[in-house]
Amino acid sequence: MTTGSRLPARVRIMGWLVLLMLSALTTVILVVREYQLREIDDRVNRSLEQDAEEFRIYAGTGVNPVTGQMYDHQHELIEAYLRGQYTDTAEVLIGVPDSAGPLDEKVQGHPSVTSIPLDDGLLRSIMHDPGTTGTAMTPGGEMRWVKVGVLAANAPEGAQPTAWLIAGYFMDQVRAVVTSTLRTLVVVSLIGLVLTAGASWLIAGWILAPVRTVRAAAAELTEQDLTKRIPVQGRDDIAALAEQFNAMLDRLEHAFATRRQFLDDAGHELRTPITIIRGHLELMGDDPAERAEVIRLCTDELDRMARMVDDLLLLAKAEQPDFVRFASTSVPELTSDIDAKVRAMADRRWTLENLGEGDAMLDGHRVTQAMVQLAHNAVQHTKPGDEIRIGSALTGSQVFFWVGDTGPGVPESDRDRIFERFARGTNQTRDGAGLGLAIVKAIADAHNGEVSVHTSPGGGARFVMELPR
Repeated sequence: MTTGSRLPARVRIMGWLVLLMLSALTTVILVVREYQLREIDDRVNRSLEQDAEEFRIYAGTGVNPVTGQMYDHQHELIEAYLRGQYTDTAEVLIGVPDSAGPLDEKVQGHPSVTSIPLDDGLLRSIMHDPGTTGTAMTPGGEMRWVKVGVLAANAPEGAQPTAWLIAGYFMDQVRAVVTSTLRTLVVVSLIGLVLTAGASWLIAGWILAPVRTVRAAAAELTEQDLTKRIPVQGRDDIAALAEQFNAMLDRLEHAFATRRQFLDDAGHELRTPITIIRGHLELMGDDPAERAEVIRLCTDELDRMARMVDDLLLLAKAEQPDFVRFASTSVPELTSDIDAKVRAMADRRWTLENLGEGDAMLDGHRVTQAMVQLAHNAVQHTKPGDEIRIGSALTGSQVFFWVGDTGPGVPESDRDRIFERFARGTNQTRDGAGLGLAIVKAIADAHNGEVSVHTSPGGGARFVMELPR
């Protein structure tokens, strides 16, 4: 059972890119917001501290800068100071005399903040607050304040201020700039997300176009037609995917061709012995001698069918990558073993013609199988007492194995086709059912080598396998 998303890959790619972009923009917006708020807090605190310090310096002199005379009382001092101040947009300066009755405050600031009502209770809570800075909630929102007290002239030590200067900032108005900036940033981010979604959709389509080509090519494949291939462009991962897909199609086409050939060969060649067996069984009488002869003939045909099936299976296995297992092999030992095995085949004059000295990387079992098949082919074409020569030799990069006989040889016109399946030369006895030499060629091909037939120096045929050392 397969699990996974039902969404198309293009949609998933676009979704992940948009999600990544959304995460990045959200992080940027939050960082900008935090930075702006901290910067505003620092700026407001510095401005309030500056207002308080300037008033302390001004009040410390107690001199009217216009007349050069001392102020009669602190109320005049506060009023004169307020008249000379220019405040920020969200800033307010308030001079408040401390009295038991209604407060007669003097306010200096931008109209947007001077219009905000500040009742006596709020101002008295600020005046009587033990701290010099703090925050208060007003009809205009949060106000951050700092206060400086003014003592009466000739006031004794420890006396309480009789008037106050309160500097305040309405934070909601200051932070409105941040809100506006963030709103603009959000709008720009949304536009960026839309553009990112469109761009990622186009880019994902461009990236996945070769994948869609692979999918379309796979949909067009059938067992009867495996010829579809994908054009390879570039040297990136997509090109590598196309190359691998084409290589897979090559292997599939080869596998299907091998299977069809196996079925065709088996159906064609097994039909004859089956027909022979059926004919004999249908005509078999009651005579014991006749029955025995029919049984012998049927057994021979069944044995031939079994050998044929084994050969066909061997040829089919030759297409597999593990058909040969390379190992360092002593060529003289391998040749001597082959010579010992073939001598028991038939009454022939067996000659070990040459021993190659050295080692080679090859599959000794398969080479033995091929040489035994060549020896069996030579036995079929010779008579008792005829000479069959086997041998091996090595050069710098090649290793040779051969079997030669003294028979009539192979006509020039047959030398190319006798290695095909079920092919026979002019002499019908050579290679039996026509699979032996095909097996030899398959073994040579699996070693990246080749097999060829020549005229033997003493007459007859000489089959040579030439393999990379």
